[in-house]
Amino acid sequence: MAQWPYNTTTWRDLRFAHLALFPACKGCEAMGRLTRANTVDHIVPISEGGAAFPGHDGLRSYCQACHSAKTARGTEAGAIRSTKPRKGCDVDGWPLDPAHPWNSEKSLRADDPRPTPNLHNQLVSKDNL
Repeated sequence: MAQWPYNTTTWRDLRFAHLALFPACKGCEAMGRLTRANTVDHIVPISEGGAAFPGHDGLRSYCQACHSAKTARGTEAGAIRSTKPRKGCDVDGWPLDPAHPWNSEKSLRADDPRPTPNLHNQLVSKDNL
């Protein structure tokens, strides 16, 4: 992380301000966990034409594990890009990997709401016995 723009005072100040405004990891938040972020990531990588010093709407806060998982699957990983699916589920029990078949539009029907991890509890409630 020693190359431009990450070695500048402008980036250090922007990173500090972003983590102060958005202290929770976005990746962990999607899984229903609350984790303090320690990394600020460009939504559009600089290598793909993203601004080096965007506004806060062009940045995301991540913990180190979520940032590594996101970067390993992104275009910025280059030749070592991982094609492995992201493991884990969100708070509703749906896979985090956007390419998982359950996340396809075919499985999202209006008459078939997404099940939740508490579906078993709903089916085995006192009213249904």
